[in-house]
Amino acid sequence: MSPTTLEHDIRDLAGFGYRQRLDRTLGGFSAFAAGFSYLSVLTGSSQLFHLGFAAGGPAFFWTWPAVFAGQFLVALCFAEMASRYPLSGGVYQWSKRVGSPSVGWMAGWVYLAGSVITLASTSMALQSVLPQLHPGFQFLGSAANRADSAKNAVLLACGLIAITTLINSFGVRLLARINNVGVFVELLGVLLLILLLASVAKRGPSVILDTQGKGIGHTLGYLGPALAASLMATFVLYGFDTAGSLAEETDDPRRRAPRAILLALASVGISGSLLVFTALRAAGDLNDPELGRGSGGLPYIITQALGAAVGTPFLAVMGFAIFVCTLTVHAAAVRLMFSMARDNLLPCSKALARVDKGSRTPTLPAIVIGAAAIGLLLLNLDLPQVIEYMASVAVVWANLAYLFVTFPLLWYWRSSAQTAADDSSEESPEEHKGFRLGVFGPTVCAAAVGFGMLVVVNIGWPRPEIYGDGPLGRFGALPATAAMLAIGWLYDLFVRRHRGGILEEHRV
Repeated sequence: MSPTTLEHDIRDLAGFGYRQRLDRTLGGFSAFAAGFSYLSVLTGSSQLFHLGFAAGGPAFFWTWPAVFAGQFLVALCFAEMASRYPLSGGVYQWSKRVGSPSVGWMAGWVYLAGSVITLASTSMALQSVLPQLHPGFQFLGSAANRADSAKNAVLLACGLIAITTLINSFGVRLLARINNVGVFVELLGVLLLILLLASVAKRGPSVILDTQGKGIGHTLGYLGPALAASLMATFVLYGFDTAGSLAEETDDPRRRAPRAILLALASVGISGSLLVFTALRAAGDLNDPELGRGSGGLPYIITQALGAAVGTPFLAVMGFAIFVCTLTVHAAAVRLMFSMARDNLLPCSKALARVDKGSRTPTLPAIVIGAAAIGLLLLNLDLPQVIEYMASVAVVWANLAYLFVTFPLLWYWRSSAQTAADDSSEESPEEHKGFRLGVFGPTVCAAAVGFGMLVVVNIGWPRPEIYGDGPLGRFGALPATAAMLAIGWLYDLFVRRHRGGILEEHRV
């Protein structure tokens, strides 16, 4: 990046009242890589393919394009927000500026809590790959035993989070290098995997119409199982806002962040659909119970269809993709906590917002978030449904945080006396050069709000397919979500409103 471009970005940031403290070194590919690795088609598909297949049969494939279409509407809104407000923290900053300080706080709080549980749930994806890669990675009991598998998943996840905490403390340059390599390897791996699975297909494309009778006896017919099966696609297809969260470390973020958001989601949505499609065609016996078990799923199909000699290297690629995905999820959460602390919204804000002079990155948030995720994993050590439960709560909270952006944005557009076109015509040249929805903004945003509400209700709804037959199956994510929202509201009422304001060392 040239000194002139850097000075331009610093002046642009100063217009929002902030000093340039972070290391602005990311280019266009690195911004895209951040969003792509957060989504990581190999991570989510290896972790939850079994749940989607068990709930909906081969026809669960259709949940992929459906969820992708809905999330792309949200991504279009976020692309405009990233262009208008290229600030670290993304969702928190956007909601604060189109809504109010209270809305911004709740968005940040919900997404921060969701980021911690996302970090914990993503790291547990190692359990779906490593024991199949080598039995020695099953340190506790048997992978076929659900309770043993859950405990071993927690053990592997804690080790992985310890590593990502260390790397995130070294700064964005090391993170970007690892991320860029990881995205290149994953893109190549997914492409080769799709081609190889297609070459050994055992059945025709009509397999994706096979419901295996899952809708029989359901009030909603097949729609009921399909809604439960959509957890896999919904778990993968969020986090595309990461490029916006890294805006203050990106060169020319008004242009590059919106492109990165849309391109990351589009590439994962399309490649994920193709991967599920070719895997279903290449699977041996569709009635094999291993396809619907956590110890089987997509990794099982790969090794069975391609053989151990070819399939094992792809499992290694999956393991590396999970590592990079966890690293990026951690990094995005760090930027969110830093952005909120910089505005003096969190306890010990001054310490959390301190940027290390050597690495030019906030170190303490990396440690705090890593410790919180590990603590959450240990707290749920004896929960057999720990993987599915954490993934579901992470999806609910992330999409709830998205609603704190899209709903105020819709209200802003609807209540504005001017049209989006009139509004954009009065923007400064700096603001006008970025991504805009124009007159389509209100319509796209309304559809995005509707989709977000559907996701929150659907994934949060208690059902045994996701939460099991115990107490969690009866209540789902509702108690945890209610408690989280209550804590956030009370903090806003009694604490946040009496503080706030940019910390002196970060203020222009």
